[in-house]
Amino acid sequence: MKQTLLAISLALAASSVSLAQAGVLKIGATPVPFAEILEHIQPALEKRGVKLEITEFNDYVQPNFAVAEGELDVNLFQHKPYLDMFIKDHGSDLVDVGAVLIAPMGVYSHKIQNLSEVKDGASVGIPNDPTNGGRALLLLAKAGLIKVSDPNDANITVLDIAENPKNLDIHELEAAQLPRSLEDLDVAVINTNYAMPAGLNPIKDSLFLESSDSPYVNILVANSKSANNPDIKILREEISSEDAANFIKVKYEGALVPVGGSK
Repeated sequence: MKQTLLAISLALAASSVSLAQAGVLKIGATPVPFAEILEHIQPALEKRGVKLEITEFNDYVQPNFAVAEGELDVNLFQHKPYLDMFIKDHGSDLVDVGAVLIAPMGVYSHKIQNLSEVKDGASVGIPNDPTNGGRALLLLAKAGLIKVSDPNDANITVLDIAENPKNLDIHELEAAQLPRSLEDLDVAVINTNYAMPAGLNPIKDSLFLESSDSPYVNILVANSKSANNPDIKILREEISSEDAANFIKVKYEGALVPVGGSK
């Protein structure tokens, strides 16, 4: 009887150790495509002892605050220029812990089929956050709709528009609102992670799309403490795996470009 109780005790102790060692990694992400990609790799992570808890966000601010304050271990939604600007503005100890993919920004419209149809005084929506706003203006410049003072400066604003031959009426709106505002705008420059949930396919529906060599690579972001979490290393390995890359290519029909997450 004593031996049986001892065996049960040892089994329970081993189970407790196993549960303690099983990592729970809390990550914040925008729903499409990032939460979908994370859901795809969840089984592979669990096989390696990492339980991934995904919290979805529909804005570009709260996920960083949540990681900075330790409510989340890591997030996936932003590119490096946005992270740099956020750190500059808020003084957070956030760090880049791995590149994942390029989600090209596109120019969309429900009213025209070609940018040559843009009329004088047309209304154009762009994101109102500094980095994506500058990114959108650079895209409009590449599309030939405007000229900017410095085509290599990602931090330009509407004040840096040097030439506006069509007298475009630029509206700076929250990035998440742009797809819903397409009915009221002639044209909008929209981030892919907001275009896709609205039924807009960057390859098929955009009038002009960022090239695949875009510097705006979406990254995993942790804080200075959670960056050392070994479970994040496992996350990077799985999200940069061949299986994840194939999922991204097939699921999003080539609209997203996986670049790998290991560092």
